[in-house]
Amino acid sequence: MLITFHDFKSLRHLIPIGILVLIGGCTHLDQYRSNYEPCVSDNLERDCRTSAIQHYPAPGSSKSGFMLGVIEFDDKGQLFDRKQMASVLAAINDETVGVDQDSVTVVFVHGWKHNASEGDDNLSNFRRQLSRLSETERSLSLRQKRPARKIIGVLAWRGLSISAPVLKELTFWDRKNTAHDVGHGQVTEVLARLEDVRKVRDAAAGGHSRSRLVVVGHSFGGAVVYSAVAQILEAHFVQTVGPAGVSSDVDGLGSLVVLINPAFEAGLYSPLSDMSNERPSYFKSQLPVLAIMTSEQDLATKRAFSIGRWFATRFEKTNKVARMNPISKTPEEIDEKDTSVVAVGHYEPYRTHYLRASGAVPPPQPTADESASALKRTSEAWEKDSPGSRIEFPGTTLERTTNSAARNPYLVIKVQKSLIPNHNDIWNFRVAEFITQLILISGQSNDPTVRTSERDAL
Repeated sequence: MLITFHDFKSLRHLIPIGILVLIGGCTHLDQYRSNYEPCVSDNLERDCRTSAIQHYPAPGSSKSGFMLGVIEFDDKGQLFDRKQMASVLAAINDETVGVDQDSVTVVFVHGWKHNASEGDDNLSNFRRQLSRLSETERSLSLRQKRPARKIIGVLAWRGLSISAPVLKELTFWDRKNTAHDVGHGQVTEVLARLEDVRKVRDAAAGGHSRSRLVVVGHSFGGAVVYSAVAQILEAHFVQTVGPAGVSSDVDGLGSLVVLINPAFEAGLYSPLSDMSNERPSYFKSQLPVLAIMTSEQDLATKRAFSIGRWFATRFEKTNKVARMNPISKTPEEIDEKDTSVVAVGHYEPYRTHYLRASGAVPPPQPTADESASALKRTSEAWEKDSPGSRIEFPGTTLERTTNSAARNPYLVIKVQKSLIPNHNDIWNFRVAEFITQLILISGQSNDPTVRTSERDAL
């Protein structure tokens, strides 16, 4: 394109307009949830627009209930207001003070185009998933003749920095840096305090509590979560040494961490991949600890992410690292140049699974009772896992690669594009059901005898 001097003069007048559009498209760095009094309603969207603590449904309703707390961070990873965190934690404690009142707390750290404002589709979908999980838990409790666990959700982060339709797409690379800042900030504190709530409940129950903590991150929310928990996961892996130096089961943060289309490079995952890859097998009692799910059609992390990382790492020095695969008994070469620019979910040497759609098309959404019944089948299949094996979930099939150890608790899953068609469309009910089953599998008792008896009740 030929640009004349006159064109530059015209462009000079457009630059201030462009800056004003950019500024005008920026979202305010404000709190969305400044009311810390509990809001109880069967219409949270209408009645709880500024509430950080929400209860659904209203007392006396026959619908399955849950509690939702919102904890917000600024772009440096600092809490907007420590009182907000304290209020949400106090409300969670209030929900679990009963002798038999265990809970399942699910933390969702959203992606870069979302925030905690009312009307955000991630918030709406998260509420629906909490309601669904509550229905499934109620069905499980009736079958197993135990009190139902309280379902608690916690929404975290800010994410959206520019609201203008076109301009917000250009914040992809800026949000990556922000995500790691947030993850290295007070998110770790919040997760540790939520884990402490679970530990206190477990101590009160003599070590037999059924309370669980699950952390889910999407997109740069996945980068936030991973930045916050990576060193904890690494430390817990190293500490799992049993009698006579025999490795025991691997612990994680809470019972499960799930990252969906996470936007961080494979190199950050290398330590966990290398450590887990050294073990040729895991005990039958081992439960899932970490699941990284990436759509094969996620072009944001497959292409845009790699382009940005290529420029950012252009002058970095890298090596090629050799390791031995304990299943195939063959050497593998990990190129640090590739792990620096390829998002973790697209780096094939680290992949352990493929998740594809199965069953009828279009598939029927399973009822809560059907979801509860499926747990017996899916959890038993996990215990019988082996290299190359398949586990049938409601509407999906999970296939382990032939060079991945049985019950390796770190799952790196490539997801069929029909299940997750792009970077943001993550709410397919079959994907939600798969994650629900992972939550239930990882939340089983650590006692194999108890685990078997509870499954038999299903």
